Amino acid sequence: MEKHKNEISIILIDDHQLFRDGVKRILEMEPDFRVVGEGSDGEDAARLAEAYQPDVMLMDINMPNMNGVSAAEHVIAVSPKTRVIILSIHDDEGYVYRTLRTGASGYLLKEMGTTDLVEAVRVVARGGAYIHPKVTGKLIEEFRRLSEQEESHDRSESYDESTAVDPHLIESLTRREREVLQLMAEGKSNRAIGEFLFISEKTVKNHVSSILQKLNVQDRTQAVVISIKNGWVKL
Repeated sequence: MEKHKNEISIILIDDHQLFRDGVKRILEMEPDFRVVGEGSDGEDAARLAEAYQPDVMLMDINMPNMNGVSAAEHVIAVSPKTRVIILSIHDDEGYVYRTLRTGASGYLLKEMGTTDLVEAVRVVARGGAYIHPKVTGKLIEEFRRLSEQEESHDRSESYDESTAVDPHLIESLTRREREVLQLMAEGKSNRAIGEFLFISEKTVKNHVSSILQKLNVQDRTQAVVISIKNGWVKL
């Protein structure tokens, strides 16, 4: 398929046909956008990226066979020039950390408006990065909190070591709690974790509460961020 000058080639990957159709209609209203391929899972993403070498790939984070995070790594490996934008229903910054670590250039919420979608594709196609505004605030706030904590540690001569992130804290978690933590880092909900481990959602909540207490953090996001920074989970 011959590409015209200044044209932005795009591939859509989402397992919901109706959502894909809607996004495709929006994109094709732009005269310089061309959707060159569509797929429904991560395996399609890698195959189509290698075949078409698109400028941009819009890809859902939750898909069968291979999730968007893993698929992004494969896409970038087979088509280095392709810029990946992850589509998600999750505004938790933990998801954003994971996608950016793979080399993705954008993170959009599915509640986005038409203007956001078009702007994101243009920015990313030009070599920039685009994170949905609703997520950006949370991301900055978490980075600021962690940076202030580290700066406070560096400046304070009377620093209380009990406030630091002890790299050995992970050892206080049981085997099951480590499994739950790994699945949290993979972006799974309590319900999805329960289904994966064949335990009740209530039991998962109990494990999560125990994890937060043992790691001395306030919420799931902090637990995931700390775990990523200390290499306690595999992404």
